[in-house]
Amino acid sequence: MLIRAARADEAEILSELAIRSKAYWGYDETFMATCRHELVVPASEVENLRTAVAERDGHILGFATLEGEPPEGALGMLFIDPRAIGEGIGRRLFEHVTSTARGLGFARLTIDADPNAEPFYLAMGATRIASTPSDSIPGRMLPLLVITVAERGAGGEDPPSRD
Repeated sequence: MLIRAARADEAEILSELAIRSKAYWGYDETFMATCRHELVVPASEVENLRTAVAERDGHILGFATLEGEPPEGALGMLFIDPRAIGEGIGRRLFEHVTSTARGLGFARLTIDADPNAEPFYLAMGATRIASTPSDSIPGRMLPLLVITVAERGAGGEDPPSRD
């Protein structure tokens, strides 16, 4: 499996994958129609969202986005093709995003998680810090998680190196 930067011409494939992945959790058609706009990856934003794809034999199996600017950012999207769930692709993408974030100077990433995905993120080391309202379903609350990707000093500086 290869993890690489997504291309703008893959935006429709990524959007369709996100919709299939979200539907995997058994959401009904009304729910899916209401949140569909949140699952679309605009071609013009693929690069700005730092979108990474997991690919095997030319097929995209999942993708993730790293959003924001250091030191605080967000794991914006992480979706796996339902046929590939359980193969470790989510873990690999998560590790790729956190490693990339660390290299870019991020200290923490927040995650607005689907309730069904919260156990995965907790297993990856994230901590639930609050609940946040859904952008598309009035009254629905989502777990708000955080993961530290690099420790920062009290004044915001990097900690001293340990040679």
